Amino acid sequence: MYVYDVILQNGFIVTEKGISKGNIAVKNGKISKITTSEINKLAEIHIDASNLYIIPGLIDSHVHFNEPGRTDWEGFKSGSKSLAAGGVTTFFDMPLNSSPPTINKEAFYEKNDAGKRKSITNFHLWGGLVPENLENLEELLNCGVIGFKAFMSSSGIKDFQACNDVALLKGMEKIAQLKSILAVHAESQSITAYLTEKMKTDNKLSIAAYCHSRPIESEIEAVERILSYALLTKCKTHIVHVTSSKVVSKINKAKQNGVDVSVETCPHYLSLSIKDFEEKGAIAKCAPPLRSEAEIELLWDCLKRGEIDVIGSDHSPSPQSMKVGNIFESWGGISGAQTTLNVLLEEGYWKRNVSLETIVKLTATNPAKRFQLYPEKGTIKVGSDADLTIIDLDKTFVLKKENLFYKHQQSPFINKEFRGQVMYTFISGNLIYQA
Repeated sequence: MYVYDVILQNGFIVTEKGISKGNIAVKNGKISKITTSEINKLAEIHIDASNLYIIPGLIDSHVHFNEPGRTDWEGFKSGSKSLAAGGVTTFFDMPLNSSPPTINKEAFYEKNDAGKRKSITNFHLWGGLVPENLENLEELLNCGVIGFKAFMSSSGIKDFQACNDVALLKGMEKIAQLKSILAVHAESQSITAYLTEKMKTDNKLSIAAYCHSRPIESEIEAVERILSYALLTKCKTHIVHVTSSKVVSKINKAKQNGVDVSVETCPHYLSLSIKDFEEKGAIAKCAPPLRSEAEIELLWDCLKRGEIDVIGSDHSPSPQSMKVGNIFESWGGISGAQTTLNVLLEEGYWKRNVSLETIVKLTATNPAKRFQLYPEKGTIKVGSDADLTIIDLDKTFVLKKENLFYKHQQSPFINKEFRGQVMYTFISGNLIYQA
């Protein structure tokens, strides 16, 4: 008879606080023992993790799996398999790309039921904040949404409208009363709409023109506005997919002035530039767009100083047919759910001396704390959920199309060489991925 469900022996255990060599025993989905002594007991799964690193399962706070309604883009089954292969054990699905969008309890139940049937990982759902659903926010919170998402510029989805200033203020006031959190896509609708129309009128349809139509100034204007609303309403706020150190600086000043705000950026903003966009084409289109190589380095500097709180993939897939033609009209979203950890290891740990502890903090501990899942998630402690990712830091591989579990096997990282590979992913002690 097995004493434990899983024993991981001789691994380097990584938390936000440090690295130590030891052994982990798992029983009934929880971490039962962490010790430097050998565990001489029987287990259903026994792994010699010598020279491997054991980290908390990643929490991806920003994915678009599009189910129900747009499962030809992605779905819970393919999306969660992709995350598991990337060491992610929990994800938060955004409300806009499913049809219907998650803006009331009926839509929540429909999506949640699909997720329960099909996802192989843990998940939570974001609820939407749109101008017409202020009266639905409380029912959505009671359903169990992890928080609310709003757009300050067009979402690209007709039935998920951007919020004007009045809707934002009213929504943030209500969300503050509910003691929840608002995630915000912060780009100025006025600036982006004006510049986009100008580019099209002048027949400037290049990738560079698209990037010029969504400048950093557009982010700054929107972020300054939402920060003032957060201060006014006392609404906990999460600024998603920040692309520039200039934006991070504005947010950190607000933090110092007492605003309860957190910063998220994405692996593609830490690794891909406008030059890469021009070389790869629409597969690397996103909003806000990729920035300069200099901005990438400045964003890494912010990360090293602790000014960035969370890394989310912003996985926003689409069929290949939507990634062709006029760059302004092609779908703006990067497929990246499977490669978050690979990018952070290659570009952060190996190239820029970012510690594993920092990577764990950004991808697991911080999101767990920010969204009230800690200490069950986001760390390795006795009593925590046995959501664990085991990596071989020295193993190199070249990402190939056939390695991807996405419904549409496309990624701007195809043919990139990575150092550091996910070998095993566990959720509640259950092995859900093995390389």
